[in-house]
Amino acid sequence: MKDRVRERYVAQVDGLRALGALVAIMWAVELVNALDSYRLDHDGIVPRNASHLDGIVFAPFLHLSFSHLLGNTVPFLILGFAIALAGAGRLLLVTLIVALVSGLGVWLTAPSGTVTVGASGVVFGYATYLISRGLFDRRIGEVVLGIIVLLLFGGALISDLIPHTGISWEAHLFGGVGGVIAAAVLARSARGRTSAAGATSLPASLR
Repeated sequence: MKDRVRERYVAQVDGLRALGALVAIMWAVELVNALDSYRLDHDGIVPRNASHLDGIVFAPFLHLSFSHLLGNTVPFLILGFAIALAGAGRLLLVTLIVALVSGLGVWLTAPSGTVTVGASGVVFGYATYLISRGLFDRRIGEVVLGIIVLLLFGGALISDLIPHTGISWEAHLFGGVGGVIAAAVLARSARGRTSAAGATSLPASLR
């Protein structure tokens, strides 16, 4: 029992360290970007430009200003904290899935001649992951947490899906889709591991 508690504690600490590292990278990149007159922002997502596909990876770490970054950092930390408690691996997997789905969606659908940067798509994905996770995991605690997240952030989620000048509703929409996909995929993966563990613990005659 003590070993299990210790393992969970270590996983949570690792998750929080990973969250801190992601935020530290975003702020470090922003500092370099500001010193370089924000030329790094040109490395964001350029719609349907194959030579800028790598912008899908770079975009969440690039921001137009420190105020833009700060506006994303606060919800990123709040929502990321809840995910990080499941461990660094879970946080990084959710982030990867959400960032790829959001970025690819922007690359495919955003207006030509635009460049999209910012972590708001990941923030949307974190929110929808937490909202939908309990429905896939079928755990009452996660369902309750999802309801809390919906009550706290639901209005902002809906509002930011409405097109506004200078705001990528595409990143928000596909980030939200990515969060649901992450919840579904990772829930199935967890159930598969649980079933495998249960099967190996059965007597040979029952396998």
